[in-house]
Amino acid sequence: MKLLLHFCLILVMSTQALQLSAQYSPNYEFRGVWVATVENIDWPSKRTLSVAEQQAEFIRMVEMHHRNGMNALIVQIRPSSDAFYPSSLEPWSEYLTGKQGLPPSPYYDPLEFMITETHKRGMEFHAWLNPYRAVFNILRSSVAPNHITKQHPEWFVNYGDKKYFNPGLVEVRKHVAEVVKDIVTRYKIDAIHMDDYFYPYKIPGSEFPDQVTFLQYGKGMTKDEWRRSNCDSIIVLLQQTIRKANPKVKFGISPFGVWRNKSQDPMGSETRSGPTNYDELYADVLLWLQKGWIDYIVPQLYWERGHKLASYDILLRWWNEHSYERHLYIGHGIYRAGSNTAWKNRNEIPEQIKALRGYENTQGSIYYSSSIFNKNPNGWNDSLQLNYYRYPALVPPMFWIDNTIPPQPLIEKTNEHTYKLAYKGEEKIKGFAVFMNHGSADPDFGNSQLIEFIVGDKTAIIDLNKYPEARGKKILVASVDTDNNVSPLRLLY
Repeated sequence: MKLLLHFCLILVMSTQALQLSAQYSPNYEFRGVWVATVENIDWPSKRTLSVAEQQAEFIRMVEMHHRNGMNALIVQIRPSSDAFYPSSLEPWSEYLTGKQGLPPSPYYDPLEFMITETHKRGMEFHAWLNPYRAVFNILRSSVAPNHITKQHPEWFVNYGDKKYFNPGLVEVRKHVAEVVKDIVTRYKIDAIHMDDYFYPYKIPGSEFPDQVTFLQYGKGMTKDEWRRSNCDSIIVLLQQTIRKANPKVKFGISPFGVWRNKSQDPMGSETRSGPTNYDELYADVLLWLQKGWIDYIVPQLYWERGHKLASYDILLRWWNEHSYERHLYIGHGIYRAGSNTAWKNRNEIPEQIKALRGYENTQGSIYYSSSIFNKNPNGWNDSLQLNYYRYPALVPPMFWIDNTIPPQPLIEKTNEHTYKLAYKGEEKIKGFAVFMNHGSADPDFGNSQLIEFIVGDKTAIIDLNKYPEARGKKILVASVDTDNNVSPLRLLY
């Protein structure tokens, strides 16, 4: 039954792509932004902001991204084994208050606040954790007395100017799993998200100092095999932890953009990348996809189209062919705007969006990172608002997590231009979708354009005056549940 529903979903999305012209956009499309907190890259912009300033800054940020058509924020809530929320396991982040372990004053829970503000706008909140970084800079970072590096110094190694958990230790994996369990149990997040930093990128001439641990636990494997096994083990443990604690929470990984080069492996991409996930970071992300240990993957394709060593177009096609029925979103390096000739071209991001929409297994985008949008680089905010993300999109549902379809809303006409929608089903919903049909005899999700998403779990008011482009066309409505499943469409008029 689930496979049938999955096939139907793919068919609907494929039909939709064929039927909608470039003027329109997919009804299902992930549109996210990474919000980095480490070193105050995106939010909060300074460690000296007051609570009121922090909150106002976050609201301005989420409003900007909502105007740009985004439907998800991926916020870094654990940058260095610290927390942007009250935790008995790890101290308050220095990037929040300027001193690790110091809570905000007046007191508030930043994570709860961010989730509420994001959900209020119908957007998903993905909690971004760095799994193994413990101290960002051992010379200048603030480290609280109760930090895990002080409690269990035997779990850590120094590499370069940073301190890392030793991935070869079972105790380390258990600690990270406890952190994840705490978050998914206490907070209404939509996903746990981890980036590309498993084993750190190699420092030339310096070996990651885990030889003693390897000799103790290697069990006949080569060191590379053992390191990959360690990464596999934590992914499996985290997937099991999330499913047990809160089975509706998704688990996503954003790896470096190249798994392996074809010169290293027949399955690899036609690239000539120096670092790779498999060989340098010891992250066999294809295995994780094949085994179903993760729900989505976001390769960081931060190169431009036509790049000599790692072309965006080549990697886009390669990842589309290796997604193994898990969701694939593309990581865009919008931060590179203006950095070279290619990234001075205002068509670079639009062309990347158009290219990914042409692939069946590629279902959206995430942009790194939030603060660059404040500058409207190359006019890309305008391009998104006026063209590519002019119409809203729903986050694609994951049939293996939930495939229950909610019932249609009830409709009551209140006057000439307004209608009241009411939801009476038992399946919890997060809002109502309004569609415009282009004249099809039998309008449905695949041949209609989503034109508004209204947040609400019980009722909503629709004012037809808000949709001048829909005059003379059919308007349809549907219920959307918390897992992004859409009810059958109902004709409004």
